[in-house]
Amino acid sequence: MSDIRFYHLTRSSAEATLPLLLGRTLAAGERAVVMCGSDERVAALDTALWVCPEPDWLPHGTSASGNAPAQPIWLATDDTAPNGARFLFLIDGCETVRLDAFLRVFDLFDGRDDDAVAAARRRWKSAKDAGHSLAYWRQGERGWEKKA
Repeated sequence: MSDIRFYHLTRSSAEATLPLLLGRTLAAGERAVVMCGSDERVAALDTALWVCPEPDWLPHGTSASGNAPAQPIWLATDDTAPNGARFLFLIDGCETVRLDAFLRVFDLFDGRDDDAVAAARRRWKSAKDAGHSLAYWRQGERGWEKKA
């Protein structure tokens, strides 16, 4: 079973939150796939990761840049993990039926969007029913708070 962490974003965007989580992923010696909702989102995130201030270096690639096996972070619209990633990041409401293919899954959703919150609740229930280990983090006034 996978370890699935839900991140309820209320004070920042996925673009602001992802670099910190991806930096920790790389520091732990892991590889990641970030599953985006569109090719345009992949391109925008590609640019955002190159210019993010912290961490100052997040090596990554996309199908446009190629050489997936050499990329510690792979940005895509699917969850195939051509870079051998064991960590999957889901943004834009993306879903996967391959939760078991990953050691850890990070589900980041916009807490200011009622539809996104409802969809995240459905994903939580589905993952719980499947027997995965779940954790729920919410942005509070003093930072991230683990709620479940």
